[in-house]
Amino acid sequence: MTSWLLPLAIAYLLGSIPFGYLLVRVFRHEDIRASGSGNIGATNVARSGAKGLGLATLLLDLLKAYLAVMIALRMGHGNYDLAVAAGVAAILGHCFPVWLGFRGGKGVASGLGVFLALTPLTTLCALGVFLVIFLLTKYVSLASILAACALPVFAYFLVPVRTPIAIAGFLFIPLLIVVKHHQNIRRLLAGTESRFGSGKAVAS
Repeated sequence: MTSWLLPLAIAYLLGSIPFGYLLVRVFRHEDIRASGSGNIGATNVARSGAKGLGLATLLLDLLKAYLAVMIALRMGHGNYDLAVAAGVAAILGHCFPVWLGFRGGKGVASGLGVFLALTPLTTLCALGVFLVIFLLTKYVSLASILAACALPVFAYFLVPVRTPIAIAGFLFIPLLIVVKHHQNIRRLLAGTESRFGSGKAVAS
């Protein structure tokens, strides 16, 4: 198990790179945490008026988590349990980055990167759920929550690995994403959540 420490540490540190914060700081000389919802994720970056930076944030957050899993697979000689554990570490790094006082994003883009590395077909199915819900409602938060909930269901049928670590990882990451959306859930229930493109300040 000690051989897992290095790849897990790398995964956490990769996941903890706050790209949304860094991009807005470098290109707009602003602190994204003082804008909109205060979240460092792609949606809040885009809603702050920097749609290009929002897209860049999404892609970089996805890529860092994808790389974390792929590095673990390489270092572990294909050990799937280690790869899943690295995915969890990357998501924890994103949601609780040491560099920003453990206040990070909600894990959607990074979760996408993790599962693209672990199980591409499952991820595409969950992404389909996201797109359908988003196109119907324009709620990024609702689409993210429902896609996260759907992912373990698809994984049950599409992922042959049934080890305790793999099962726990495939349940923990979506659960964490849903929990990180607790404020959005309250606003959805209250009917005050803003739709993407509405121009309102509150972000997912």
